[in-house]
Amino acid sequence: MTIFSKIIAGDIPSYKIAENEKFFAFLDIFPLREGHTLVVPKNETDNLFDLPEDYLKEILVFARPIAKAIERSFDCDRCGISVIGLEVPHAHIHLIPINSSNDLNFTQAKPKAADDLLKKVQQKILGNLVW
Repeated sequence: MTIFSKIIAGDIPSYKIAENEKFFAFLDIFPLREGHTLVVPKNETDNLFDLPEDYLKEILVFARPIAKAIERSFDCDRCGISVIGLEVPHAHIHLIPINSSNDLNFTQAKPKAADDLLKKVQQKILGNLVW
């Protein structure tokens, strides 16, 4: 069982943004930028492109309102998306508010965010989330 499956199951606490029967979105506690959100399929599959076809078709549709909420919540040009998949053997996409391509540079430091900041970020995104 991956750390993401434990988060989805509620065994590890998270700053949940959204959930449906197939996907779970929550804040990255080691964010590149404030608002960095992970969208994870509940199907525990290592590689994104090994997911069942319906998951591949639906992950971006699920992520769109979250991305729009991130854009409304932070001073950014847009919400960027990245698929790295090396940190955790469970497919996921990163939604990150960006102003330049360097904002998606995963080689930069990602310090752990403080709980009070993560709670504020969560509330900000949830307040701008429209389904």
